[in-house]
Amino acid sequence: MAINPGRIFGQGVAFPPHLDGTGQWATSVGAENVRESIQILLLTRLNERLMYPTYGSSLGTFLFAPNNPATRKSIEAEITRAVTLWEPRVTLDSVSVDADPSNAQAAIATIQYRLVANQLPNQVTLTLQLQG
Repeated sequence: MAINPGRIFGQGVAFPPHLDGTGQWATSVGAENVRESIQILLLTRLNERLMYPTYGSSLGTFLFAPNNPATRKSIEAEITRAVTLWEPRVTLDSVSVDADPSNAQAAIATIQYRLVANQLPNQVTLTLQLQG
């Protein structure tokens, strides 16, 4: 019997939302759905969802913060907090935030995790705009 990744990891509308070749909403399934869910979680501001005020992260508050080691360490802590609290399908392996070598006003967050159901490693990378 084949394993259905949608039943194990979930499925939903792809992020960002778009239409597929048939004109239907594109969907993401399995590990891709988890990856997109982490992106949605981190890009959602706290209190943005009326019924879930603690869902999301405060990454937006770093928009005008200096791009220095202290800020990047705070971003790492916020990513760890949000993913640990809201994404039970993963176990975090590491979160690192480094200065973007091509943009002094940006930082690159790399989130490495394992899917709980099969222990396969995955990664999400986000570029965050900072003051510089």
